[in-house]
Amino acid sequence: MHRVIIGVCGANAREVKSAGNIMQNVSVMNARTYKIPQSVLVVIYTPAADVLLIRRADAGTWQSVTGSKDFEAESWEATAVREVKEETGLDAIDPAFKLTDWALENVYEIYPAWRYRYPPDVSHNTERVFGLALPARQPIQLSPTEHTEFKWVPWQEAADECFSPSNAEAILMLPRWLSCP
Repeated sequence: MHRVIIGVCGANAREVKSAGNIMQNVSVMNARTYKIPQSVLVVIYTPAADVLLIRRADAGTWQSVTGSKDFEAESWEATAVREVKEETGLDAIDPAFKLTDWALENVYEIYPAWRYRYPPDVSHNTERVFGLALPARQPIQLSPTEHTEFKWVPWQEAADECFSPSNAEAILMLPRWLSCP
């Protein structure tokens, strides 16, 4: 069993318990597979408000963990856990960590240069925002095909360095989540 907190800080937050290993979901890939226009953004942070940023290998820009669902039925939580593991080597369901669904979704237009990754009729993506609270900075193991380096930076600096406006806005919300027990 692991836990994910859904909702806002305080009395409105609710805990969801999930049994089993959510990483067991496997998608069968076709010869030509498009990305699903549903993704997660996971802001990884410490109690000192240090935020993990990773540099994209393809664009050279800084960001938090992001990634699309592997298949339509994959839950937001499962996508977040999988992407954190793939991009950082961290296990988001480690009992020392706290994965929180911030109950925030961003819908944005996909950059024209990246639309070839999606079905021809798709122009927008829905992004679900999560936070992953760590007790302290952790060792990071990057996927070299996706990211070239990482750094831990204070939250305001992290927001300034992000390429994505929705990523920067999520990081600017961090003080709200730092006050949660």
